[in-house]
Amino acid sequence: MESFEPVKITNFNEEQAPAGEEPGHEQTQQAAGTVGMVKEFGQTAAPVVEPEIFCITIIGQIEGHIVMPPHNKTTKYEHIIPQLVAAEQSKTVKGVLIILNTVGGDVEAGLAIAEMIASLSKPTVTVVVGGGHSIGVPIAVSSSYSIIAESATMTIHPIRMNGLVIGVPQTFEYMEKMQERVVRFVTSHSRISVDCFKDLMFKTGELNRDIGTAVGGSDAVKFGLMDEVGGIGTAMAKLNELIALKGAPADTGGLTQ
Repeated sequence: MESFEPVKITNFNEEQAPAGEEPGHEQTQQAAGTVGMVKEFGQTAAPVVEPEIFCITIIGQIEGHIVMPPHNKTTKYEHIIPQLVAAEQSKTVKGVLIILNTVGGDVEAGLAIAEMIASLSKPTVTVVVGGGHSIGVPIAVSSSYSIIAESATMTIHPIRMNGLVIGVPQTFEYMEKMQERVVRFVTSHSRISVDCFKDLMFKTGELNRDIGTAVGGSDAVKFGLMDEVGGIGTAMAKLNELIALKGAPADTGGLTQ
């Protein structure tokens, strides 16, 4: 007798997977892409419809021109700068929210991020939720409006260098000029005076005098370093308010037709 192979009946109403791909392959690729975004950038893939508010997180140590050890939690400035450029170019994004919990890091990389945030044409709000220490201070004050959590702190200290240091007067002058850049940026983007900021920077007699002066949430507002004590809800409300004010037509004093 002749043997007959069973005939497979195909239901053409069902969507067939391409040859060589199992059903659900596309969902698997999307999941893998999302995991990669979380691993590399600390965020999921952007949705198809862009939100009006673009959120950027700056956590751990700000990594500059030198790669930090793999066990360090870092934020790479070459990742942050393209995100800020994309937010500026986007026609959908109306405002940028920056969440800070950083111990500081590379001075020039931190100043580069701060200058980028300050130069955005769209409303920006920064929130210090844990710490905005060292070079995180200029980033915290660089936005249109700055908020700090009640339990958060900001450490203000002079510029320090590690590694090989050449003991010549030029090295001291370089550090002094870099420090003046930080002081000038912070005082020009906040309500704190130069004398007050330098007093906090060089204050002695504190428990952490070898590190710098730790300023708490309410004290940061009192000194004029930050604008308000609050959290994410306060920041979102303020950012929406700034977006609405930017989108409102200018009052020319005439009659509206």
